[in-house]
Amino acid sequence: MGRPIENAQGVDISSALAGWDYQPGEVNVRLIRGNDGRRKIQLRLDLGLLQMETTGRPDGKRPHNCASELDYQLRRKRAFERKHESAAPFLISHADVRALREESGMYYHRYVSFFVLGDYKAVIRDTQHNLDIFDLCRTASRNLSDRSALEHYRPHVLMMQGRARACAALKHHYLGSALGYLRGALKQIEHCLSQDPRHPIDIKYSAEARVLMHLIQDIKRQLPTDPREELQQLLTKAVQTENFEEAAALRDQIMAMETMCSVERPASPGKHGRRHRAAPPGDSTSDAAPPRDNPSSQA
Repeated sequence: MGRPIENAQGVDISSALAGWDYQPGEVNVRLIRGNDGRRKIQLRLDLGLLQMETTGRPDGKRPHNCASELDYQLRRKRAFERKHESAAPFLISHADVRALREESGMYYHRYVSFFVLGDYKAVIRDTQHNLDIFDLCRTASRNLSDRSALEHYRPHVLMMQGRARACAALKHHYLGSALGYLRGALKQIEHCLSQDPRHPIDIKYSAEARVLMHLIQDIKRQLPTDPREELQQLLTKAVQTENFEEAAALRDQIMAMETMCSVERPASPGKHGRRHRAAPPGDSTSDAAPPRDNPSSQA
């Protein structure tokens, strides 16, 4: 346990908190300009605040003279594999896993803050950092508990990364791309939930999956409707009400449209497919709030 600092001068943070009240249930975050001239993130907590660097490791440190603890362990892994080739697997200790868990907690707070600030590129970067930590712990830890220590956080990180990719696409009104990112994240979550043979979770009970499915439905409502689908709905209604004259006319219209589409088919879209344009929905930040059990709280 560290010794308390007595009579320290100039460390009272009251002035930094003045006029910035904590709002329960919200992610209270702001960007500031630090004394060193660099931008920094401040995250308001009930008893104070967290201050993080916007690039590099959030606490500004360079463990083992590397950009991050993850970077250090990956360098060790590459050096080990060059030396031993395939003779033995690279393994990390429990202390290494603990250091990686602590680091993932820092990046977790920062990617949630970046999401609220609308810096989706930074969210993608920081969530990938944590996914890489999870992968390393899962494959290189010496014991089972360390290999699975961070896996229950994976759905949340995948959800946040998928949302960030989708929001970045929506900034350019690319609804098709946004749907692709959300569906891809949903499949990844479904896969990781099914990997635990002891406690497999149905995706419909996953809070992260429900957030993505809700966003998918919101975007799908903005996609342009196919005229043939509208005619098909009218046809179904006409048949149900036994309005056969109208049903016959609707069938003729549908057949005529299908014939025209087959004869006058437009040129194939480019490599990335057609992108539908529409006004992006408002970005909700309520779902960005982290779960109560974050990596740093159990490190």
